[in-house]
Amino acid sequence: MKHFCSIQGCVPRTEFGFLRHCLEQNLTLSWSLKSWNLGSSFTTISHFKKLPYPTIASTRKHYKNSLLLKRFLVGVGTEEPSLTEDSLDDSVSRPLTSDELKSLLIDNERSKLVKKLSEANQQNRFLKRQIKTQEDEITNIKSELAVMELEFQALVKLAEEIANLGIPEGSRKISGKYIQSHLLSRLEAVERKLKEQIKDVEAAQSKEVHVFWIGMAESVQVTGSFDGWSQPEDLSPEYTASFTKFSTTLILRPGRYEMKFLVDGEWQVSPEFPTSGEGMMENNVLLVE
Repeated sequence: MKHFCSIQGCVPRTEFGFLRHCLEQNLTLSWSLKSWNLGSSFTTISHFKKLPYPTIASTRKHYKNSLLLKRFLVGVGTEEPSLTEDSLDDSVSRPLTSDELKSLLIDNERSKLVKKLSEANQQNRFLKRQIKTQEDEITNIKSELAVMELEFQALVKLAEEIANLGIPEGSRKISGKYIQSHLLSRLEAVERKLKEQIKDVEAAQSKEVHVFWIGMAESVQVTGSFDGWSQPEDLSPEYTASFTKFSTTLILRPGRYEMKFLVDGEWQVSPEFPTSGEGMMENNVLLVE
């Protein structure tokens, strides 16, 4: 039977019981070593648990005892446990480093921004669906008004013919006019009002607006008040001999908009459009009539 010589003397290698009073009698240990392999290599200790340290006179003595324990374990041929209860307690109780705190703050802000962006995209999609529905309704109303306009034009012509035939005897008057002339004037007034409504509908209907950027760049996008500054629109390049023209078509309702171009990741204004504001607040102005 092979023996192993420790600080306390020679101990049989087959099985250890409880080892106490070792390492200058300042460290109390209790462990059970089982199932040692008698072959060419040693196996690690299957169960290892440190009992609480007794009162130690100083931190230096505590550190010295830890070093002695490590040397003893190396002499036994076992591997030092990679994760102990003390190491777990230390990892949980130790304060966060500056880098770890920054990482947590960045992750928290990133999650907030992602949530806000998701909500903005949902709202934007909802508004787009509403706009699409309203555009369809406006198109239908415009078609109906166009038909009504044609009918009123026919009625006005008919009233003119009746008024030109002469006034029969016994015809009554309304507001000082004979009924034929009164009918003609009323139809003409309704026709004028109908044309105004058609113009209002056309003004509310979206139009195609050509937006472009001229210059050398790899990627150009445009965004503005027409989309809440939330979804940049890509511009397609058109190469010529002297310059590159990036362009896109926006569907916008008549009005005044502010916009800005994102050229290779940098915000810029185009000299091809009027501007408003100064410095960082300077934007291009887009007028849709």
